[in-house]
Amino acid sequence: MSRPPEDRGGELRALFFESANELLQSLNEAGLELEARPADEEVIRRVRRVVHTLKGDSAACGFHKLSELAHELEDVLTPKIAQARGADLAEVVLAAADSFGAMLTAYQRKAAVPEVEPLHAMIRRLLNEPGAAAGATTATPQLLARFAWTEYEQLMISEAVHRGETVYNVALRIDPNSLMRAAAFQLIRNVLHGSGTVIALRPEDNVAAATVEIVEAALATSQPEEKLLQRCRIPSIVSDVRLERATTAETPDHEMLGDLLEAQAAQLVSSAADQAESGGAAKPVNSGSAANTVAESTLRVDATRIDAVMNLVGELIIGKSMLNRTLSEFDQKHARDPVRAKLADAMAFQARILDELHKCVLKIRMVPVEQLFRRFPRVVRDVAKQCGKDVALDLSGENTDLDKGILDSLAEPLMHLVRNAVDHGIEPADERLTVGKPARGTLSLNAYHQGTQVVIEIRDDGRGIDPARLRARAVEKGILKPEEAQRLTEQETLHLIFESGFSTAAEVTEVSGRGIGMDVVRTVIERLKGTVHVSSQKGKGTTFQLRAPLTLASIQTLLFRVGGRLFAVPLSSVVEITRISDHEIHKVDQREVLRLREQILTLVRLSHLSRLHSIETQPAKKKHFVIVIGAAEKRFGLVVDSLVGEEELVIKALPGEIVSSDLVSGASILGDGTVVLILNVPAVLSRLTRANPLGAIA
Repeated sequence: MSRPPEDRGGELRALFFESANELLQSLNEAGLELEARPADEEVIRRVRRVVHTLKGDSAACGFHKLSELAHELEDVLTPKIAQARGADLAEVVLAAADSFGAMLTAYQRKAAVPEVEPLHAMIRRLLNEPGAAAGATTATPQLLARFAWTEYEQLMISEAVHRGETVYNVALRIDPNSLMRAAAFQLIRNVLHGSGTVIALRPEDNVAAATVEIVEAALATSQPEEKLLQRCRIPSIVSDVRLERATTAETPDHEMLGDLLEAQAAQLVSSAADQAESGGAAKPVNSGSAANTVAESTLRVDATRIDAVMNLVGELIIGKSMLNRTLSEFDQKHARDPVRAKLADAMAFQARILDELHKCVLKIRMVPVEQLFRRFPRVVRDVAKQCGKDVALDLSGENTDLDKGILDSLAEPLMHLVRNAVDHGIEPADERLTVGKPARGTLSLNAYHQGTQVVIEIRDDGRGIDPARLRARAVEKGILKPEEAQRLTEQETLHLIFESGFSTAAEVTEVSGRGIGMDVVRTVIERLKGTVHVSSQKGKGTTFQLRAPLTLASIQTLLFRVGGRLFAVPLSSVVEITRISDHEIHKVDQREVLRLREQILTLVRLSHLSRLHSIETQPAKKKHFVIVIGAAEKRFGLVVDSLVGEEELVIKALPGEIVSSDLVSGASILGDGTVVLILNVPAVLSRLTRANPLGAIA
């Protein structure tokens, strides 16, 4: 049953929006390259291809304003204008990328399309430059064609010349305004075949023609040159034609043609025989097969489908735990039953397959950090220009894989950190030169794996953060009392920048200064169950280190009981486990602390941090278990009633109306149906920090 036209139109527009975002990113990258190398014709061609594709696709979807703007932009994308006004052309391309993005957003939300008159004015200024219009409309006198024919094709040309035929090398430029390249190529092909014998043709098929601008051919014909030129100038299809006589060697190479053909035939027969003996089919030779295979092997899948598969795998992991518990009970009651060994083997096989399935689904969700990093060259360029600074961006670790959901969540915190680094961190050129630094500042983004976490570093070589200024500002804002500010360590002082409304900027600018961005950074990272660490040297620079789990789907945890309730803490946060007696617990500033190997740890009891009521009466104990938990540079000890063991848990998010405490980040279900609450370590640390300055936390 065929779908209604409106359904097909909706599907077409969805595909267009998906591909348009990639095109806009390519346009931004090409615009930055054009700014660095204005005379590079390859970059101009790349920009033109992107704009042309955007024009055709938007016209097909009925977005005529966007299509018309792209058509107008194409007029200025010429080498002549690039050489004369390279910086202005790059500015137009980057402004066009912003305008296209705003229009696409409006189309997606079905809102009013924004006006783009400033961009129209910039394009008109470039076109009205002396000689620019002529350069934009007149064709290049000599087409850049290589006519790189293979040895076999050259012998065929020699054979045709030996027979007395006239052979021309023909180059035809497909009109840039042609919306369908494949159809244009087919028309050119028909004209060439109708004019004589086509000995060689580049490209060879319609699929490859979609990405080329120039069609090259070797044509044996008896028609005069003037008539051939006239036939090749197809209106609205071909914008330029180059025609020249094919040259051949003095020696009669055509005499070798028969030997060459015989050798090729023998080689094909031999390879076919080898394939037959090995039981395989002969593979046709196709120069574009590798590229086609790569294109066909890529499959776009909606993220919600992958999430659904991940959820089902999570349920299977819970089912595995249920079977393991059942097998343990069976083992206790029927230890000598021969069926027990068979069940154990089946369970081991299922567990192995399930682990592989889990890893495969996780890998499907993994994407390289490059998808996030590639948007920042444009951000750094714009903010530096706005602030009147010269800043270089250094990217590394782009191939580091990360869960798609976490990657998307990290976009906003990284944006704030990058903008702040350029605006606040890196000094103006004159100030840098005064202190002996190079005029150009450097901002570095790096990503790498560390255990079960991904670490993203944002480092600048700017002026650094002054702790004394932070303390004074915190007291001025009423965030801390003077005596509390003096007790803060340097690390705790640096973390003051994440307080809501806190800013050291002297004035509010369009870039920063409102004290909102850094609060967002901490909020998002804590929601991801990660940590953020700041280190800074005055006059040397500042480094922000964001740590987040590789995935939020499942984690290895340590299970423990408090007040009869079952809790879990991520195993990656556990430093060590110890047992202590009552007499080892001391009180400092109304806090319980423990001296552990020359280190003072604050002890945390969950019942003191939240309204946690015991559901079981616990007998008084002389010995207590303490789980030492590390978060960033800080450590604290969690006092628990008993330890249960390690377990891989599938995280289930909990709605706010069910769990009101921020100390719990999620829940899971064990094989016997018991609900486990997963402790939110950053929230526990934050609760302690708000209670009192962390003087007793190592």
